[in-house]
Amino acid sequence: MARSILITGCSSGIGYHCAHAMRARGWQVLATCRKPQDAERLRAEGLTCGVLDYADPDSIEAGLNWALAQSGGGLDVLFNNGAWGVPGAVEDLPRDALRAIFEANFFGWHDLTARVIPIMRAQGHGRIIQNSSVLGFVTYNWRGAYTATKFALEGLTDTLRIELRGTGIHVSLIEPGPVTSKIRVNSRAQFERWIDWEASALSEEYRRGLLPRLYAETPKKDPFELPPDAVANKLIHAAEANRPRPRYYVTVPTYIMGTLRRVLSTRMLDWVITRG
Repeated sequence: MARSILITGCSSGIGYHCAHAMRARGWQVLATCRKPQDAERLRAEGLTCGVLDYADPDSIEAGLNWALAQSGGGLDVLFNNGAWGVPGAVEDLPRDALRAIFEANFFGWHDLTARVIPIMRAQGHGRIIQNSSVLGFVTYNWRGAYTATKFALEGLTDTLRIELRGTGIHVSLIEPGPVTSKIRVNSRAQFERWIDWEASALSEEYRRGLLPRLYAETPKKDPFELPPDAVANKLIHAAEANRPRPRYYVTVPTYIMGTLRRVLSTRMLDWVITRG
């Protein structure tokens, strides 16, 4: 039978392209989306697609059961991918906003991963691949909520990798920098729900900086931005290599920031980041 991979967050962007790329390589791709209408759209494209919402434990259980029914009870690779952002200054983030984003970007990932590990232990092998970010080890203004989830993910994943050593289960992080996706457009609803920017002490900075970028009709590409296929190439290596790497950098900014974080003091790194 073909090797099986469960991929979350496949409605667009990285998850969508990775699902098609792995299917083209002969994998049994078990793609999932948060919304049933997106899953239906992907099924029309020929993908095997179900529904899995990280914010809902019942949906996680049902989505995994669906995937196992498709694969015959085993799973070779889990690729945790789906995530969203709440743009805004840290001081303007309500407690409930952080609670909501951690449910979707962190707690749900852990829930699914913890359910998959016994399956991989029983079969004696498996790969857990986490789609993190350059924002998992450096930060940038307006991205505090998203960055917090990714920092937490990196810490949990590094611990998991050590704890699973010798089990036949390999754990890898993929850390993309700017990759073409709909995350900025999808973040608008979260911004409007949670951030009262007009009442903020930083309202002028929102008006001059964040709002034009967030609501641009034609989103401007970031320097060194790559298409989602760049992540798919790293996923292929992490899923297929005999010795998958613990970390995979994607895009020039990730390599640059990884180097600067090692060689610069915290103050110097802050200075570099604040100057873009």
